[in-house]
Parts: sequence; C-alpha cells; structure tokens
Amino acid sequence: MSELRTLYPVIEPYETGWLDVGDGHSIYYERVGTPGGTPAVFLHGGPGAGISENHRRQFDPARYDLTLFDQRGCGRSTPHAGLEANTTWHLVADIERLREKFGHEQWLVFGGSWGSTLALAYAETHPKRVSALILRGIYTVTRAEIDWYYRFGVSEMFPDKWERFLAPLKTPAERADPVRAYRALLTGTDETARLEAAKAWTIWEGETITLLPNPELTAPYHDGHYALAFARVENHYFYHDAWMEDGQLLRDAHKLAGIPGVIVHGRYDMPCPAKYAWALHKAWPDADFHLIEGAGHAYTEPGILDQLIRATDRFAG
Repeated sequence: MSELRTLYPVIEPYETGWLDVGDGHSIYYERVGTPGGTPAVFLHGGPGAGISENHRRQFDPARYDLTLFDQRGCGRSTPHAGLEANTTWHLVADIERLREKFGHEQWLVFGGSWGSTLALAYAETHPKRVSALILRGIYTVTRAEIDWYYRFGVSEMFPDKWERFLAPLKTPAERADPVRAYRALLTGTDETARLEAAKAWTIWEGETITLLPNPELTAPYHDGHYALAFARVENHYFYHDAWMEDGQLLRDAHKLAGIPGVIVHGRYDMPCPAKYAWALHKAWPDADFHLIEGAGHAYTEPGILDQLIRATDRFAG
C-alpha cells in the first residue's frame, strides 16, 4: 500500500488584498503558489469559518496559482459577522469577481463542507468557468440535512455535547427548533447572550466534525471573535435554507456534465450524511468517488487528506 499523502510545506502568499464587492462588503483574498500555474480557487467551510494557513498547503505551490478568500462576514473580510447582503448568490457573484479580476478563463474549484455547497452552486451557475471540481464532505443544505444536525440525528451520537449545545435555549419551544431560537439570540441586542450563544453553536460543530479529538483543530472554535462570525453567518444561512429550493443542488447536478471531478467523503461524517455524497456521485458520473472508511468530516483526517492531495496533484496542469 502506498504511503498516505499529506500537506505540502508551509507557504506564504505572493499577493494579498481586499476586494470591494459592493453592499458595504470588502473581502480579503490571497494568492499562493506560482503565477501562471494551474488556476484554482479554494472555498472554505462554515459558512463563516474563514481561511487558514493550512488550507494553502493542499496544493502543489510549484504547479498551482491558487486563490483563497474569506467569504462575506468572516475572517479578515469586513464587516465582521455582517449578515446584510450575505447570501449564497452574493458569494457566487464574489467568486466570479475574483476570477475576472485575476484574468482566469477557467479555474479548478475546491470546496469542503459548506465549501462543497458553494462550489456546486457556483459550478451549476457558471459551468463553463470550471475546469474541474474537488469536493469534500458533501453538503447540499436540504431541510433534512439541517434537521439531522440541529434537531435529531447527531444528537443521538453525542448526547453530552448536545446537552451543552441546548444550554442557552431555555424553553421547550426553543429547544424544539434550535436554528430559529439561536437566530433570535445571535441577532439580539444582549451582547453577553449573543456571545454565549455563538460559542455554544460553534463548539457543537467543532467537537462533532472529527471522529478522534483534535485540540489543534477545535481550538479556534472556543475563541469569541471567531465564534461570533462563524455562528452568526452559519445560522443566518441555515435559517434561510441557503436561499435555495429544497434539493436544488442535486436536482441541477446535470449541469455539471462534462466537468471532471473528485468527491471525497468520510463514511462516518456526522454533519454531512454520506447518502448525499452518494446521490451526487450517481447524478454526476464524471467525478471519481471516494468514501473513506474510518473517517469523519474533517479534511485533516488521514484518509480524507490523502485523497484530496492526490486529487489536486491529478489536476495540476
């Protein structure tokens, strides 16, 4: 058996900046690798998580010209935790603005978790601009997927963590609809309650995305500044069903015809049930499918990371 692939060495961007995308938003971007290399864009998760230094390291810097950016409301983009003019379709337009700014006719689109949702939305809207797709932890934001994570499903696997998640919700009615109840807390005027809710929402996700405890991975989820953007933006999207019709991304997967790709999904992914990755695999036969045994959701899990690096190497020019 061949040795598992892992991250490329640490690398710094060759260009950074902010792009005014209108509506009062300015998004932070960075470009990494080799100018003139295979164009690619990295779409982070959440929504609301932001990019990290290790995200750059999933691509061979000698062969890629990679763009990464913090989506509206999170990371170094401004306004921090801003919800106005912040929808899936605003983000799809932002990706196009970046592509046009850097003069790429097409680019490889890489997205994990919510990033896979956004990648699918972008590719189904602008299929001619996508040279290839690499998707990890497939999430199609159906009502059933949202309920699985925030009503009944993952709660059965992590009853101790679920109890902590529900702690800010004081009434049976609130606990019956956590997404709606958290919406009220996260957009309310009580700063103490807002921060408490943000941390509880964010820690629930941070502690259920990997099968084995990983303090390095979950540390940012306990930070109040990070948690406020993560929780407010993510809850905002899920409260509004990501401004998509139920099942829209799978329904429109035929628009991906002819785009080569790779789907990587952990067998025991808690936030993103594998049945949706399987359904995408069936609807998009141009993509190779890898269901990783013994893996959860996080891209850092060895079997998942191995396939992601192999995928980026495969499409590197």
